[in-house]
Amino acid sequence: MIVQAPASPRLGKKVLERLRRDGRVRTVGRRQGRGAVGIVHLGIGAFHRAHQAVFTEDAMEAEGSEQWGICGVTQRSRAVVDQLAPQDGLYALLERSSDDVSVRVVSSVHEVISAREQAELLQARFADPGVDVVTLTVTEKGYRRDGDGRLDLADPVVSADLAGGPPGSVIGQLVSGMRARRAGHGAPLTVISCDNLAANGTVVRSLVSDFCAALPTVEGDPLQAWIEASVSFPCSVVDRIVPATTDEDRSELEQLLGVRDAGLVVAEPFRQWVIQDDFVGPFPAWHRVGAVLTPDVAPHQNAKLRLLNATHSLLAYTGALAGYATIAETVGDDRLADAAARLMAEDAAPTLRHTDGLDLEAYQRSVLHRFANPALHHQTTQVAMDGSQKLPVRILGTVRDRLRAGAEPYWAALAVAAWMVYLNRGPDVEDPLADQLREAADGPVARLVERMLAVRQVFDPELADSPVLRDLLQQHVRELHRATSG
Repeated sequence: MIVQAPASPRLGKKVLERLRRDGRVRTVGRRQGRGAVGIVHLGIGAFHRAHQAVFTEDAMEAEGSEQWGICGVTQRSRAVVDQLAPQDGLYALLERSSDDVSVRVVSSVHEVISAREQAELLQARFADPGVDVVTLTVTEKGYRRDGDGRLDLADPVVSADLAGGPPGSVIGQLVSGMRARRAGHGAPLTVISCDNLAANGTVVRSLVSDFCAALPTVEGDPLQAWIEASVSFPCSVVDRIVPATTDEDRSELEQLLGVRDAGLVVAEPFRQWVIQDDFVGPFPAWHRVGAVLTPDVAPHQNAKLRLLNATHSLLAYTGALAGYATIAETVGDDRLADAAARLMAEDAAPTLRHTDGLDLEAYQRSVLHRFANPALHHQTTQVAMDGSQKLPVRILGTVRDRLRAGAEPYWAALAVAAWMVYLNRGPDVEDPLADQLREAADGPVARLVERMLAVRQVFDPELADSPVLRDLLQQHVRELHRATSG
């Protein structure tokens, strides 16, 4: 008779107290009860839990306060609710360097709710006088913008929100929550986008304005005026590599701590948060635990998008085409690592503005060093997702600036061409434009560039009609196709 070992207990407050007593886990927060919610976060995925939630817990520890607990809001799937609710909002963070791993349990998430299933509760959280800050990590596609960067009023979810249904879009949720807040106490609110969009705070402000302008006219409704006077939208820059958690990661944690954790996240040791100093009310002491407050985040934002994020995409597509499973393996290929370094130095860096406190040369060196971390297992196919949303903000701005300067953006064009060939090879495309991209990518490689440049949601006429860009893309597509055809 085989006797199975008893299952490890699941992480929760009682289990955490035992781990603390045994000295088996690093903890920062000391939350004992429910704690106060001071932040609503839309899009509580792995990145938020490894980044802003950690900064927030450290800030509460620095302040000796428990007022900044997070209400995390899931957008599409209730998976995170099912992961964290039975664990009292607790989860572990594995920080992996190339030669070490450390564990901490994060306790700053006090509540997790589903936007779809708990719309009234979400609205109540916005109206809660204890809430002063809303943060967002909903990815580029979560903002539902059209080809001109405005709110896509034809999007069915946005249309349903405008018609008065329970808000399903992030912008609809923001406006619905702001209306409830204004109707109640009317206290000011700070809304911080933490997504990879240039001028992300300005973008969110504009989208909120678009939504309000499209609402049915209600005589005497002061919502838009109240938002303009009482809500700020600071821009921000966030950076931390957070690969998807695997079953192997969960097994490792169970071996380390003797507990099961359905909400485990994994990250590199490095973390960065730069925030425009434009708060209209109280906020956590993030600046005391490593975040940078500055009047202008644009230099940091552009450097991150055009150096780190652009290089990440280049390595993802060229690496996947070369048969590499991870970004670290791709960086180990001297030829592809050289292409990444030259993208940064020769194409992206000349478009960036130097500013105090930002060493562009050191930044470029750090990018490849971080990407080479073999302990992260960051999948090339994971980074390759949502290319139609990522390329315009990561790479095409560099392409446009170099073309306007009379230069040939050779390495940036390689990244774009690799994306085109990657789609042509027919993987399962995870992208808001998946159907359109499959149609454009399918067919003879000889006309691939022509078909892809016709996708106007990605390429505006200035880029699509550029003979310099077209020639570069055709050259790269031919070479990539020849090099990767077996």
